[in-house]
Amino acid sequence: MTFRNTAGPDGHQAVALRAAADYLVFYLCSFEGYQDTLYALSSRQFYRECQIYGTVDYMFGNAVAVFQNCALWARKPNQGQQNTYTAQGRELSADVSGYSFHNCALKPDSSLAQAEYTVQTYLGRPWKAYSRTVFLQSELQSLIQPQGWLPWNASNPFTDTVYYGEYGNRGAGADTSKRVSWGGVHPAMSKTDASKFSLASFLGMQSWLDALGVPYQANLS
Repeated sequence: MTFRNTAGPDGHQAVALRAAADYLVFYLCSFEGYQDTLYALSSRQFYRECQIYGTVDYMFGNAVAVFQNCALWARKPNQGQQNTYTAQGRELSADVSGYSFHNCALKPDSSLAQAEYTVQTYLGRPWKAYSRTVFLQSELQSLIQPQGWLPWNASNPFTDTVYYGEYGNRGAGADTSKRVSWGGVHPAMSKTDASKFSLASFLGMQSWLDALGVPYQANLS
C-alpha cells in the first residue's frame, strides 16, 4: 500500500499519513512526500520493510515507533533547504516516546544523488525539548553530514535535553568522529543501552505481531 502526498517540494508541510492509533503496524508500505511526509503522532507503532521518502523533518511526531528493515530515501528539497530525516517530538523527560531505527538503510533517491554534494542531509533535529531518536545497526550512506544532527533553531536548540544515539551502524555516513558534541548526543552507545530501544524492550508488541503474521526481529543482533 502506498500513501502519497503529491504537493511536491514547493508544498512545504505536506503530510502523506497521520498515524495516531495504538498498536499500528505497517508492513511493506510506501510513504511518499517531501516535507513532513510521515506524522507518527502518538501511541505504539511498528514499521517493517517500508519505503519512506521525504526531505525536511519527514518523519515527525511523538509516537513510540520502531522502524525495522526500512529504506529511508532522502529527496532533493527546495533550494536553500537542508534535509532532516527526523523531528521527534518528545516534550517531557518522563514521556516514553521516541523513534528507533533498526537495520534500516538511509539513502539518497535519484534526484538527491545527482545533487548530493550541494544538499546537506542530517539524521534529525529536535522538534521538542526531549526529542529521542536512535539509529541501530543501520546503513548510513555518504549523504549523512559528519555532524549528524541539527539544533531546532537558534532560540530553542534543545541540544542538552535530547537523546540521540547510534550503535553498530555501517557505511560512509556512520563515522561518528565528527558528530556534534551536545550533552544529549550518544554517538557510541553500549549494547546494553542500545538494547533498550530494541523492539522487545522499547515497543513490546511481539504477541500482536505474531497474531498478524508480520515478521520482526525482537532484539539486536
